[in-house]
Amino acid sequence: MKRMKKLVAGILAVACLGMVMTGCGSKDSRKFTVGFDAEYPPYGYMDESGNYTGFDLELAEEVCKLRGWELVKQPIVWDSKDNELNSGSIDCIWNGFTINGRENDYEWSVPYVDNSQVIVVSTKSGIKDFAGLSGKTVGVQAASAALQVLQDEEGQKKLADTFGKLQEFGDYNTAFVELEAGSIDALAMDIGVAQYQIKSRGDSFVILEEHLNAEQYGVGFKKGNTELRDQINESLKELKKNGKFDELAKKYELSDMVCLKAE
Repeated sequence: MKRMKKLVAGILAVACLGMVMTGCGSKDSRKFTVGFDAEYPPYGYMDESGNYTGFDLELAEEVCKLRGWELVKQPIVWDSKDNELNSGSIDCIWNGFTINGRENDYEWSVPYVDNSQVIVVSTKSGIKDFAGLSGKTVGVQAASAALQVLQDEEGQKKLADTFGKLQEFGDYNTAFVELEAGSIDALAMDIGVAQYQIKSRGDSFVILEEHLNAEQYGVGFKKGNTELRDQINESLKELKKNGKFDELAKKYELSDMVCLKAE
């Protein structure tokens, strides 16, 4: 009888170990692949140690901790983000991703950051407002929200029509090098990214007071993938409730832009 009890106890122990290893119970084990622009600080970028980090990636890490998932950070070419998502190479687009104007293109998480599109110029440029951009070369990231608003008839297309040229770049790091060199006169971009770039590059640049528009960031999922969307929403609200979301926002100096609610 004792041998039988020991045998049963052993089987139960192995079964429990298997449940832990496979993530059984309240959490499920899976890989969660996040597509992001690796040159888009403070939301996603490579740090000095060669590791991918940023506000959005750290948020994704915290979500995975809550759910027992394994996070896979997948840098992508921003212009190819839809192909990556639709092919299944990534589970979501999570990297300062603008909801406004794309509402029907994806399944969206709850908005979590308020954002604006702005114009950055050199302090030596003499450009003080939008009127000063007439005839100038303005840079913008390809397939970005800033480009979209400058091409939208209901957005700022009339302003863009006054530019001498609207030049697209693959990433903003390259664009800032061109701005610093004087090859372009201004940059249209997200205010959070602009603030980060200006802080890291010194006081050679300034953001014009006029804003192109206001928008909100969310996590984008493939159309129809409401299950994953709902899981992320639940986790984001939990992170807001337990204080981790606000802790990360403070770390990346985005506290003033947070719009996520815990309830």
